[in-house]
Amino acid sequence: MSLKIRLSRGGAKKRPFYKIVLADARSPRDGKFLEKLGTYNPMLPHEHAERLVLKEERIKHWLSMGAQPTDRCAKFFSDAGYIAAKPRAEQSKKPQPKAKAQERLKEQQKAAEAAAAESASAGE
Repeated sequence: MSLKIRLSRGGAKKRPFYKIVLADARSPRDGKFLEKLGTYNPMLPHEHAERLVLKEERIKHWLSMGAQPTDRCAKFFSDAGYIAAKPRAEQSKKPQPKAKAQERLKEQQKAAEAAAAESASAGE
């Protein structure tokens, strides 16, 4: 059985409240879970003590047993010092210009550099 430490949503519409739970990876997000490991209330300010409540010894126990935290839970745990921080994934290259546009930009930069060098040598 593959175990995940993840968020289970509760609260009213537009008023989220999350339980940090240990669940079987195949169970639904808000469904059956094995143990409640903490709470997260994103509606509270960042410095509020009740925004993130974690049961440290139980979390460390389940991590040592091989439970995998989701990305958001892993961020909470790394901020608390339970695990090492995961490196962030590199940003997608989709918004960058395509190959021909990049070549044109390089040519324009070379032309601008050459013009700047020419004007600098003419000014002397």
